[in-house]
Amino acid sequence: MTDFSSESLASIGPKEFAQLVKSTPDAKIAEVMASGDRGKILDEVFDRMPGLFRADKAGSTQAVIHWAITGGATGDDTYETVIENGACTVTNQPAREPKLAMTMDPVTFLKVVSGDGNPMMMFMTGKIKAKGDLGLAAQVAKLFDLPKS
Repeated sequence: MTDFSSESLASIGPKEFAQLVKSTPDAKIAEVMASGDRGKILDEVFDRMPGLFRADKAGSTQAVIHWAITGGATGDDTYETVIENGACTVTNQPAREPKLAMTMDPVTFLKVVSGDGNPMMMFMTGKIKAKGDLGLAAQVAKLFDLPKS
């Protein structure tokens, strides 16, 4: 299995990424996400979102979602996902008012986007904090073709 790093992430697909997250101890993920690779890894994950977006599941959904990943060198890293007109766009320069804002640590985030964690359970146990449209929060995972690890 590949080492958990920005270089390995850039060269593997979503299914391999899911297996990598699942097989890497949380402490190792936390260590890498506290290093200089953090920004590259987050950018890589968010850059893939539009390609994993399921317009067929989104229907008429119109939403702005902010993802705040805690523990960065200069505070939280916040990304904005915009779902409108059957498309998904992502930026690391949030500019719009969110319908939903979620805050989580980097290990929780990677588990959610790799399909290795149950987002509802993580919300219920306080690992994910959500403000705004909680109905949308419950549906976010269904709007993307998340890998099954």
